[in-house]
Amino acid sequence: MAIRAKKKFGQHWLKSENALNNIIRTAQLSKGDRILEIGPGTGVLTERMLSYVDKLLAIEIDRDLCKLLVKKYGERDNFLLLEGDFLELDIDNILNNFPNFSNYNKVVANIPYNITGPIIEKLLGTIANPNPKPLESIVLLIQKEVGDRLVAEPNNKVYGALSLKVQYLADCEIACLVPAKDFSPRPKVDSVVVKITPRKLEKEVNNPRFLETIIKLGFASRRKMLKNNLKSLVDTDKLENILTELNLNPLARAENLGLSDWILLSDELEKSL
Repeated sequence: MAIRAKKKFGQHWLKSENALNNIIRTAQLSKGDRILEIGPGTGVLTERMLSYVDKLLAIEIDRDLCKLLVKKYGERDNFLLLEGDFLELDIDNILNNFPNFSNYNKVVANIPYNITGPIIEKLLGTIANPNPKPLESIVLLIQKEVGDRLVAEPNNKVYGALSLKVQYLADCEIACLVPAKDFSPRPKVDSVVVKITPRKLEKEVNNPRFLETIIKLGFASRRKMLKNNLKSLVDTDKLENILTELNLNPLARAENLGLSDWILLSDELEKSL
């Protein structure tokens, strides 16, 4: 039975052998790995991973695809399929009934474009509430525009709040480009394979929640200077003085500050309030 991609789930089937091989290569799979795959679809990536890894936990929202996946892999003792929305499921609680599939250490997935941000946040956590059980690595096939934002550096037009929130928690790199023609149905944009490696910074911020707040305010109006975006928190003159003391341009915009600059600014601002 042919399974048609459903627009409501943002489904696009990857049909490129080269792209599939690049995902596997980037994930650096080993026999001891326990993998979480979000949205396995028809199972083209699942098929390749099952022979490499100890366990594979797949989460699929589409009931028709779940039936197909059970038919294909239901007899494999290293495969477990959960039907549901990854963003809604309490996975740890569910896995209490399947202890052999708990403690997955890597995520490898081709995820829907429209929920990329929420998926990354659930996997990584936030600056204020990072994932207490950080993963070894997260390899995702995502929209190129989002991938560019994840790895962006200061003074780049795509560098923004998402860049900082993810880079505070992890190292990010783009492994390869996957053009739109490699999918069926063909999406309107190109994709990339991105590898996200959770880690802790040597110098963490004193108040993570405060850092989140000033990043959000700082990028609220990209064209405005920081002293204007943050004036609800701190007097403009005081902020200019703090920026000068930190050897930062008092006329800087949010996009001009790197992660370490934001951490220093957060710590100094909090002390002054």
